[in-house]
Amino acid sequence: MIPRYARPAMVDLWSDATKYRIWFEIEAYAAEAMAKLGTIPEDAAKTIWEKGSQAEFSVERIHEIEAETKHDVIAFLTHLAEFVGDDARFVHQGLTSSDILDTQLAVQLTRSADILIEGMERVLGALKTRAYEHKDTITIGRSHGIHAEPTTFGVKLATYYAEFDRGLTRLKAAREEIATCALSGAVGTFANVDPQVEVYVAEKLGLKPEPVSTQVIPRDRHAAYFAALGVIASSVERLATEVRHLQRTEVLEASEYFSKGQKGSSAMPHKKNPILTENLTGLARLVRSAVVPAMENVALWHERDISHSSVERGIGPDATAHLDFALQRLAGVIEKLIVYPENMQKNLDQLGGLVFSQRVLLALTQAGVSREDAYRLVQRNAMKVWDEGAHFLDLLKADEDVTAALSHEEIEAKFDMTYHTKNVDVIFERVFGA
Repeated sequence: MIPRYARPAMVDLWSDATKYRIWFEIEAYAAEAMAKLGTIPEDAAKTIWEKGSQAEFSVERIHEIEAETKHDVIAFLTHLAEFVGDDARFVHQGLTSSDILDTQLAVQLTRSADILIEGMERVLGALKTRAYEHKDTITIGRSHGIHAEPTTFGVKLATYYAEFDRGLTRLKAAREEIATCALSGAVGTFANVDPQVEVYVAEKLGLKPEPVSTQVIPRDRHAAYFAALGVIASSVERLATEVRHLQRTEVLEASEYFSKGQKGSSAMPHKKNPILTENLTGLARLVRSAVVPAMENVALWHERDISHSSVERGIGPDATAHLDFALQRLAGVIEKLIVYPENMQKNLDQLGGLVFSQRVLLALTQAGVSREDAYRLVQRNAMKVWDEGAHFLDLLKADEDVTAALSHEEIEAKFDMTYHTKNVDVIFERVFGA
């Protein structure tokens, strides 16, 4: 994880120190459950908790032991024994390394999801506020990058709100699915550990027992989790790309906030570049890069292999940290977004009324002209606007074939901008509620 694109809370969550503390909690809760079942002495479970809770686990010491053992969990258990003493022999009874590693990963992914949910809620709040602010700010809608018909900037932002709201639903579902504990022992049969130990530890850690594990939690859960992150990242990129397009000099309908003292270019002092949204586009690519490896982790050999392990050690912290950073940055972009309604109006007027072509087309068909002829009449006048720069309304009123079906007043009535915004309230009610 790159410090430049990672926030402290997520960095701390994925640190070795946090990982080892989670390992201890899993082992200590398991010992506590075993003591309740009579598998190990109660005094031993208390000693494990007391001495382990007070211990300052040394990351360096664990790594030193691992250099010899070539096994991270054994290295940790050896270090734990240095604090616990003789009762350490009751730690890890009937468990296997995957029980600890998979449950630890579930804890970290669940807590990561909680941080990401906060980020999503901030983005949604920013989008809703700005959508209502510009609910009636008329702007041009574009298809293929070309002027289509009028909409409002508020409706434009509402589309993103609805998308991120769906993303939040997916993220919550992914959190629910990944919050799974497995303490079932070698090959998942509970041969040497009572199933109630798993139930107990799961409850203590805010997880659910895996219904059936092999030696690992099935990786379809993890694939669904990272897929949810990937979809959200794509939504981040879609919104970032929109801002980048709107900030282009030739458009300039909206732009990122440019702070006092900020510099846009080392060579050209006049530049105000969309660096934040460009950065978001790149971060989205990094998050999505975790999706395919997570999918490929699903197919493991028999009851387990460790081909998934190296992948998850990378994509776990990286994907969650990058998305967390991206969501906070995106929220800031939207909260401070500069909007230029006057430029929106100027761009609307740029094509001399061509944005009303469909209304004229429909009016002609309703006046008795066949759709094919109506399309031909409207298009031949529209092309003159493109080629000659004339005004569409003037051309239509001068076209005898058009005026044979529609009066000047009827044509002029089709150039009413508010016609295109009459259902904005309906859209907002659907998106934001009554």
